[in-house]
Amino acid sequence: MTDHCDHTPSSNQFETAFQIGIALNIGFVLIEVGAGIKAHSLALLADAGHNLVDVLGLILAWSAAVLARRRTTPTRTYGWRRSSILAAWLNALLISSALGAIAWEAAHRFFQPQPIVTGLMMWVAGAGIIVNGVTAFLFHRGSSHDLNIRSAFIHMTADAAISAGVLIAAVAIAATGWVQLDPLLSLVICLIIGIGTWSLLRDSTNLALDAVPPHIDREGIVSFLSQAPGVADLHDLHIWAMSTTETALTAHLVVPEFDPNDTLLASLEHVLHERFHIHHATLQIEHSTQDPACRLDHPHIPLPDHSHE
Repeated sequence: MTDHCDHTPSSNQFETAFQIGIALNIGFVLIEVGAGIKAHSLALLADAGHNLVDVLGLILAWSAAVLARRRTTPTRTYGWRRSSILAAWLNALLISSALGAIAWEAAHRFFQPQPIVTGLMMWVAGAGIIVNGVTAFLFHRGSSHDLNIRSAFIHMTADAAISAGVLIAAVAIAATGWVQLDPLLSLVICLIIGIGTWSLLRDSTNLALDAVPPHIDREGIVSFLSQAPGVADLHDLHIWAMSTTETALTAHLVVPEFDPNDTLLASLEHVLHERFHIHHATLQIEHSTQDPACRLDHPHIPLPDHSHE
């Protein structure tokens, strides 16, 4: 059996981005709440509520990134890496919890509209585009490989787009006098947030349940391991996320003529890391497919048929 570890840089490299993003958004939430009350704009208040949830999500993600860097212990053999997955899941729940209240108030306000101070609404929405756009830019670089960073990027980008929508609505209300645009926009905000949050909730739930991460090519891994020199059989393959950035793999390989001094294991681990992005691989070698059979050989992994190649 062999073990290959990798200490890939995680979301801790975005610590400054978290700090700037949290500070900017806390300040903007305070401004937006005051402006929303003064302007009688539910769209501004809805966006302020969502931004507040985003601040909590950023704090949660930042805390998880800090915890993930803590050393392993005898009782936490993987350390606190998994806290990043839990943070992403809680972040999705936090955002989802705000949608119902916003939608309910928007429906009520649609039938009982209030006058809107469109000038103030425009200025605050313009500030929101800048604040959220800058924050989204800070997280863009890590959005493709870290679920926590991706959640921050998605929400900040959505907030910038929503602020742009609020600005457009304010201009339209000023031009037409149709104040129902404000609660209607709030419902659109809920829809946009809900669509973005669903993918985050789905992915974080799957990772929490040890599903194969979506960016991992499981079939490619099966094909690669089964075709490795000397490998006669492959079973008990497991692939799961250790954190939002690190993936682990365990597998049993039947190698009848395995030489403990050769380079097979090192070669397999290197390819798993470089080609398939497996950061922590544990491979167990078995010498025979005959009895006594491996007690973990269930379910059996069908190997690709290369007889027609």
